[in-house]
Amino acid sequence: MTNTTVHVALGARSYDVDIGPGLLAGAGARIAPLLARPKVAVVTDENVAALHLDALRDGLAAAGISMTALALPAGEATKGWPQFERTLSWLLDQKVERNDVVIAFGGGVIGDLAGFAAAVLRRGVRFVQIPTSLLAQVDSSVGGKTGINAAQGKNLIGAFHQPSLVLADTALLGTLTARDFLAGYGEVVKYGLLGDAEFFEWLEVNGPLLAAGDMDARVQAVARSVQMKADIVARDETEQGDRALLNLGHTFCHALEAATGYGDRLLHGEGVAIGCALAFELSARMGLCPQEDPSRVRAHLRAMGQKTDLGDIDGDLPDASALLELMAQDKKVVEGRLHFILTRGIGKAFVTSDVPGDQVHAVLEDALAQR
Repeated sequence: MTNTTVHVALGARSYDVDIGPGLLAGAGARIAPLLARPKVAVVTDENVAALHLDALRDGLAAAGISMTALALPAGEATKGWPQFERTLSWLLDQKVERNDVVIAFGGGVIGDLAGFAAAVLRRGVRFVQIPTSLLAQVDSSVGGKTGINAAQGKNLIGAFHQPSLVLADTALLGTLTARDFLAGYGEVVKYGLLGDAEFFEWLEVNGPLLAAGDMDARVQAVARSVQMKADIVARDETEQGDRALLNLGHTFCHALEAATGYGDRLLHGEGVAIGCALAFELSARMGLCPQEDPSRVRAHLRAMGQKTDLGDIDGDLPDASALLELMAQDKKVVEGRLHFILTRGIGKAFVTSDVPGDQVHAVLEDALAQR
């Protein structure tokens, strides 16, 4: 499959997402039309810098563009005030102007942090996303959500700031660890589960090919995921309605991430996979979806070697009441009511605030008892 482009239709804020192998080499040619002067500031992390920064520098230089780069520590802990302040200070030191472009070159942490920095720097400068992880390519690089974590919870400080371009070079996925690739796969599966049963069926067959490195399958999966997200974002840019569907599994996930300290014990995509399984479990118990659906979801995730249950998380977890309390900090709380994304079946997610707390508590208690 050759390279493909998905257009995110947002009027004056519209942009393209280019997907396929080898895009880094042509990055300069794609970014040059956005620039008032041939110079960019790149925010990355130390792991990505060691692997890919020279290739990006070469790709930009081929179009006569020079770059300066800041490499932050890798990991979710970077997505907070200290590194955010460091990034803003560095961008100001680089004399980044209103008409310049910041490049976010990394996974979801870098994309979220650098995008938020671009959103507030001089009241908003443009930025380009070059996502290097599967999770960032299919999810966090598209749609303009930027932000950092607070002690009180994930992504509670941020802004909607759309990129001017997204370059998803699928060849970069070849340098991910198996665990990081699978974490991203949690978000890919989410798209099938929330709104495209055919895509989920395709993944049940082709998931192993994706994991094994089949490039056509990878391009197809990224493109299908991005197209689904682009369609939803075009309908609901600032999450007043439909866009909340993209949070399938995330209410559980964010509570589990807070409980595990946003560290290596639980990667975001792993939390999404477990959260999706729990959302289907809750939906089945409430009589909303067929009883066999949670088993089918878990079976596919297990077949891929994915985390599926609370028992797959190392170390101690808080009790069900404490996890429920963490959920109450979620951004999806409206007037004190938790908004859940539940499902009437695979591909049929919907948003509701009509979920009894005792039902959620029971699902969590049973899941903890099986650890």
